[in-house]
Amino acid sequence: MTTISGATVAITGAASGIGRALAIELAARGADLALADRDEAGLQSIAAEIAKAGPRKISLHRIDVSNPEDIADFARGAIAAHPALNIVVNNAGVALLGQFHEIDQAQIEWLFNINFWGVVHSTRAFLPQLASQPAAHIVNVSSIFGIVAPPGQTAYAAAKFAVRGFSESLRHELQTAKSPIRLSVVHPGGIKTNIVRNSRAGSGVTDNERRVQSIERFDAIAQTSPKDAALRIIKGIEKNEPRILIGGDARFMDLLQRFRPATYWNVMAKRIEKMSKRKG
Repeated sequence: MTTISGATVAITGAASGIGRALAIELAARGADLALADRDEAGLQSIAAEIAKAGPRKISLHRIDVSNPEDIADFARGAIAAHPALNIVVNNAGVALLGQFHEIDQAQIEWLFNINFWGVVHSTRAFLPQLASQPAAHIVNVSSIFGIVAPPGQTAYAAAKFAVRGFSESLRHELQTAKSPIRLSVVHPGGIKTNIVRNSRAGSGVTDNERRVQSIERFDAIAQTSPKDAALRIIKGIEKNEPRILIGGDARFMDLLQRFRPATYWNVMAKRIEKMSKRKG
């Protein structure tokens, strides 16, 4: 198993949502932290919150994960500050509102540069360091939309499926090489974060009403707190789980697509509509 106490963990997207909750829970369990995000004020805030709970070694890194040079600088800086760094959580992600004909190519590339290439570049940058440790772990955050693909999520689902495929293939390579590095892929369901509120709208989306509806629907079905998501990820790290599903909705959708791989969305659309009306 991968031990949290005494570990050093690098986290992207650490200023809010799951990343922030992870930083708090990992620090409470005795881990040191290298925290990265574009939101410098958010990083300062989480560092101050952790400091109130007790002394931990924390380094802060303002980066844009869509920029490979920023990620390389993050890896160098984090390793310099924490020579025994042995866990990397690639968590940073963004959302994009709109159907395929409403989003342009540049927007798809913007999302992929963060949600997929950010994971790939970070994994590559930290891999030599992790290989030098007696026990190490990579955690790549995909989504339940890396297992099922709803309408209106062509770019997001494509990137999250890509994270899943990349991670599973790399895990098998590491296992074959008898590497000390373990790798987990995380598939959260609805988590109560601001990812939908902060999403960009496709260039072809001309009304604001759909954004409001998307936020309301997400709020209605998001059942898991960031803290609970963080605790589930930590449990998965400790047990070296290859796939970490978060939330009853994620477990249900994963099971449903196994039984109805080509027609699961007919069932899911009705279920989501029912939940939205019940909580509306």
